[in-house]
Amino acid sequence: MKGVEWEMVVLRSWPRHLSLEEHFAVEVAKYVHDTDSTEHADTVLATKMIRLADNEPSIRTAWLMACDEVEREMIGIVAKRLARPISDFEVRVRGAAASAAFRVVKEEIGAAALSGADPQGLVDVPQRLAQAVRNATGGDIGDAVTA
Repeated sequence: MKGVEWEMVVLRSWPRHLSLEEHFAVEVAKYVHDTDSTEHADTVLATKMIRLADNEPSIRTAWLMACDEVEREMIGIVAKRLARPISDFEVRVRGAAASAAFRVVKEEIGAAALSGADPQGLVDVPQRLAQAVRNATGGDIGDAVTA
């Protein structure tokens, strides 16, 4: 949940004038710089646990509950970026799609970590997350908002 909470803080603070890639790159760099080795180790273990959720029902339940929280938060973030009400059907669909994109990318990172890759070495994570969100939302979410 700590990682999910961090992501939600980052997304809630996403400035309209930055793309998702730009914002995540800045925030990931801050996170890497500001965390100690113990916290890095905890992050790697948590990332690996995401992948273990494929075969462990209790871990899967906890992971999907965290993903549900992300979806609820994401709908509000999408509504804000699109300047539309949170109850708008298209906002809800795009929020759900964006949160599903996050889940899939995180699961892929977990698989890489479980196979021996260092998650901190996956430098393209901000780009992968942003592109997944952009693809999942038909391009509506991810770019800077200039209007």
